[in-house]
Amino acid sequence: MNKTVNKVVILGGGTAGWMTAALLSKALTKVDITLVESDQIGTIGVGEATIPSLHFFNDMLGINSSEFTKTTSGSFKLGIQFENWQKPGSSYFHGFGSTGLGMWAAGFHEYWQRGLELGISKPFSNYNLEGQAAQQGKFAHQKDGPNFAYHLDANLYAKLLREKATNQSVTRIEGLVERVNTDEETGHISSLKLQNGTEVKADFFIDCSGFAGILIDKTLKTPFVDWSHWLPMDRAIAVQTKLTAPPLPYTRSIANHAGWQWRIPLQHRMGNGIVYASEYMSDDEAKDILTSSIEGEMLTEPRVIKFKTGHRKKLWNKNCVAIGLAGGFIEPLESTAIHIIQQGIMQLIKYFPTYGINELEVDEYNYYMDMDYNDIKDFIILHYVQTEREDSPFWKFCKNMEVPTALKQRMDMFKQTGRFVQRKNEIFNDSWLQVMIGQGLIPDQHHPIADEMSEQELKGFLDNIEQDIQKTVSTLPNHGEYLNRFCKSDL
Repeated sequence: MNKTVNKVVILGGGTAGWMTAALLSKALTKVDITLVESDQIGTIGVGEATIPSLHFFNDMLGINSSEFTKTTSGSFKLGIQFENWQKPGSSYFHGFGSTGLGMWAAGFHEYWQRGLELGISKPFSNYNLEGQAAQQGKFAHQKDGPNFAYHLDANLYAKLLREKATNQSVTRIEGLVERVNTDEETGHISSLKLQNGTEVKADFFIDCSGFAGILIDKTLKTPFVDWSHWLPMDRAIAVQTKLTAPPLPYTRSIANHAGWQWRIPLQHRMGNGIVYASEYMSDDEAKDILTSSIEGEMLTEPRVIKFKTGHRKKLWNKNCVAIGLAGGFIEPLESTAIHIIQQGIMQLIKYFPTYGINELEVDEYNYYMDMDYNDIKDFIILHYVQTEREDSPFWKFCKNMEVPTALKQRMDMFKQTGRFVQRKNEIFNDSWLQVMIGQGLIPDQHHPIADEMSEQELKGFLDNIEQDIQKTVSTLPNHGEYLNRFCKSDL
């Protein structure tokens, strides 16, 4: 199809729709962009916790970190505390920065591994600045760290993005879709017929209609790649509560017998939820577990969200790209929902079909997004399969399931040799090490370069790193006080 793309229609608002509208209109000023949404349709509000990649997105839109935190009633996130994952009663921290100091031939974990054998290494997270700052409730914007992400109110973020987009000439149309019209010859989408009679035409369409997938699924019948056999969680229940203490700068992930619970602290409330597999836990049991464990008065009624883990075989099909939940979903264990939205938008801008749709570019877009989804999928599976838990049918299934080949190779290499190889463009790097070690995957050997240090030198090396981190953390202010001073929400 060699039709020039001058007009784009985005179907759906929320986080995905308004992120798309804001960045697309900023980058492609000559493209006519319309967003169609209806106030009658509620949003899932995905992504109340994020990873550091959001900084790049906000920077491109000129959104300052402090102002962003204030506007979204957010708090800062230095990582995730995982509780009960390796075994009941266990705990480890996944921080966003790098752990320790390595060299080109051997990573820090190899020196730490030798120290472990000698009995002189501390827990792996002791050598991670973000992990130590988080657990001591400290935070500040600093040139040399700590590396951070955000907890945020997704609806307030969408509102901020909507203001940005409409100020950049994006047209918003209120309405519900009655029919999607397609070209009889090509099968491409030609227009949206709204219930009020309005017909919205475009050259290119972006499906941000959430799980409904009105364009990518209902209209174009794009196949879905189902990952339920690896990640059987298919339900979530969310509820908001009043804060009972100042917000901490990290997310909590608390495993139970058939899933896990989250706690995400914002400035004006706490986000709580439970993710579970309906095969192993009923909705009523999940609701009871959630409501009996939350702290503070409930501000909303618990709501069940049904989902299936996986993604569309083609995120770009014909003249339509699916972004957000319309394209796929991976449970929120590592807060990747907004990251996947961001990647979809940025790759679309990179391969935007100004002069017509080129199937080579379509294939490249789909290849990149498939790779991104698969890398995240493998990382999430790691949390479940690398465990000592066998105390319930759910955990027995997880521990003994057949894992994807790429993940098995990565885990086997780390266990047998201590080697960890980051793949090109992979969003997670040091995170893999923190989770593998935190979940109890300890290598059988270490690189011989680590033996070049004497035991005394190695102890000094490890101690100096730990002491430098504690010295830095001691200079940081309390996270709650920092928010009140520099980023206080008006809510």
